Amino acid sequence: MNAFPNALVGLCLLALSAYSGSSFSAHQSAVRGTAGMVSSTSALGNEAAIEVMKSGGNAIDAAVTLGFALAVTYPEAGNIGGGGFAVVRLPSGEVVSLDHRERAPAAAYRDMFLDESGNADAKLSLNSHLASGVPGTVDGLLKLHERYGSKPLADLLAPAIEMAEQGIMIEPEQVARFNRLAGKPGQWVATVQKFSRAGEAFTGRERWKQPLLARTLREIAAEGRQGFYEGWVAESIALEMSRGGGLMSLDDLKRYESVWRDPVRTSYRGYDIWSMGPPSSGGILIAQILNMLEPFNLGAMGWGSARLTHLVVEAERRAYADRSVHLGDPDFWEVPTAKLMDVNYARERMKDFDPERATLSRELAAGQWADESEDTTHYSLIDKDGMMVAITTTLNSSFGSQLVIPGTGILMNNEMDDFSAQPGVPNQFGLLGAEANAIQPMKRMLSSMTPTLVTRDGAPFLITGSPGGSTIITTVLQVIMNVIDHGMSVAEAVGSPRFHHQWFPDAIQFGPRALSPDTLDLLQEKGHQLRPRSAIGDANSILIKDGAYWGVKDPREFGSALGYDR
Repeated sequence: MNAFPNALVGLCLLALSAYSGSSFSAHQSAVRGTAGMVSSTSALGNEAAIEVMKSGGNAIDAAVTLGFALAVTYPEAGNIGGGGFAVVRLPSGEVVSLDHRERAPAAAYRDMFLDESGNADAKLSLNSHLASGVPGTVDGLLKLHERYGSKPLADLLAPAIEMAEQGIMIEPEQVARFNRLAGKPGQWVATVQKFSRAGEAFTGRERWKQPLLARTLREIAAEGRQGFYEGWVAESIALEMSRGGGLMSLDDLKRYESVWRDPVRTSYRGYDIWSMGPPSSGGILIAQILNMLEPFNLGAMGWGSARLTHLVVEAERRAYADRSVHLGDPDFWEVPTAKLMDVNYARERMKDFDPERATLSRELAAGQWADESEDTTHYSLIDKDGMMVAITTTLNSSFGSQLVIPGTGILMNNEMDDFSAQPGVPNQFGLLGAEANAIQPMKRMLSSMTPTLVTRDGAPFLITGSPGGSTIITTVLQVIMNVIDHGMSVAEAVGSPRFHHQWFPDAIQFGPRALSPDTLDLLQEKGHQLRPRSAIGDANSILIKDGAYWGVKDPREFGSALGYDR
């Protein structure tokens, strides 16, 4: 008998499609709190994070608890086998950012994903032992805790360990995803064992236990960084990589380090926007696009109008063209951050903007000057002292490379696909790249993750971010625009439908109900190609207003916002 009957998988996937597609409402209510707030994809993780704050911990303590909990409750993207970025505003007002992005193994080489004919082989970069970069999530969370945390590390990991050992209830949406993953022909044995009931498909809402992951988390709680990057956990990772023809070594794991970097900052209509700099492309592109848009009265154009959509798409098109050429790991490539973010450069990029005609992407090159599964996840937190935390973390594709390390419960990333395997050949998100993002040993791959904070007159105002691969940047952009330009509440700003353009492919992608039939007709008349798609983004956000924190969970994915009062 087939352990994963096609009828069951198909039915569950149909239910998932209905759940995550157009069934959300833009008129959900925000959750109010005055002492702390968290918004993420994990309701259980949120409860644990709020308890940490209630017991005297700060937002970093809560973020560490939530980060490890997500590895248990949301394995599609929550992880200890991936990486991410964090942007933090301290109670003093200082803003810092931590790059815990994965990096290439020391043995990686430029053409490692090309076949004998010199063509990029997507299977190698997505679903093989070669696909994984050296994980940074554990080092990143521990570095945040070491510098800014206040509670013992073991206390912060205790909720995740308990969830993994005692089990969590999985809902039909995750049942469908797990069954599809475990039922894939030729799937790795350890992956099947983790995402099934002794090799049999899950049949409905039931308790899912992860004893091997609990063991790994206990090792981290007891030994800290060494519990993951050295010792039996690291040896297990290196052994499996060697067995499967991967390049990641024990030395790669031992030598991994997160990097504190200067956050990217830009001003927009009296607000300060703080985001992640390279190797994230998000902060620079947000700044570029806002600089291009600021001379225009967006509010007067009307939300969802053809006039506004055309303008925003043309700004996005130009920014993504620059991304493909100029952005990469700043430790390996001289990224012209100041020039890309210069207001005069933004004006120059828009000089050829025609309000009546779409620019053809093939006619638009990256700018010059004289001298990324969408299954990422984002979480936002704020504590009683105004410490703001925005963290976006990922495995890249949903469930990453799908490789589970035997004996550890660790699901590995496939971030190596975010490099430019071959100039001019798009990755899984359709993004093009060039020399700046070529594969090199120990280099970090370019990312679209955009954890973002907004302040006004130095005071907290908004925390946001999203998954979505190449659509992350435009999701964050539209949340900011919805609040600042269109005067929306945070619930409306997050729940409103979205659209996206990324230079290539040369088409406006738009989610359910994002653009009216009249708007679509007008955009086609201007020469735009249109591509409907499923809902875009999952922007778990917090707005600070009138002495309170207003948290909202993006209705496109499960999870919650949770707060408490003084």
